[in-house]
Amino acid sequence: MLPEMPRSMLRNALILGLFAVATVGVVAITQQGTATRIQAAEREAQVRALAEILPADSYDNHLLDNSVQLSDPLLGSARPLPAYLALKGGQPSAIILQAIAPDGYSGSIRLLIGIHADGRLAGVRVLAHKETPGLGDKIELAKSPWVLAFNGKSLSDPDDNGWGVKKDQGVFDQFAGATITPRAVVKAVHHALQYFDGHKAELFAQHAAAQPTPEQERAQ
Repeated sequence: MLPEMPRSMLRNALILGLFAVATVGVVAITQQGTATRIQAAEREAQVRALAEILPADSYDNHLLDNSVQLSDPLLGSARPLPAYLALKGGQPSAIILQAIAPDGYSGSIRLLIGIHADGRLAGVRVLAHKETPGLGDKIELAKSPWVLAFNGKSLSDPDDNGWGVKKDQGVFDQFAGATITPRAVVKAVHHALQYFDGHKAELFAQHAAAQPTPEQERAQ
């Protein structure tokens, strides 16, 4: 038989071991549940952000389910960024590109840029930035309507010379005391339009071909 002290130590060790296993299990279950809720919240936030850019009647597919990873210097990142294809009756109606303005005043500015099939801008929204509160943060729609000035613009309206802030002889307003931030956003949006113009056919052809129309979905 084991001496009293070692047997007590063994019992305590077993109890501690069981407690540790139970604790790890609870933590794992909690983390899994939390991760699921976080993912659901992030997806909902993405849906809301995308819906702000495109009118609800301009597409009939689920944007998050029709995405592609894109990488190009014109989009401001060497790493792939997501883009979302909008379809109406199985035909491409618009695309929402994610792009980065790398030259903001306080660092990179992440953007969502919606472009109609005809090349007109549907809208622009800021996803993330570190610009100065009260100055550069006016690129946020919640702080200023400045970003709405992009609506309806295209590569030809304005022309290349107009794609800049007014301080640079462009058509877009700058902010008092903060020119670098709007200049960076205007440049990034212009580059995104140039990317779309050069890749529109392949982007739309690749994804529209695999997307069933609403009539085909109902027939399945």
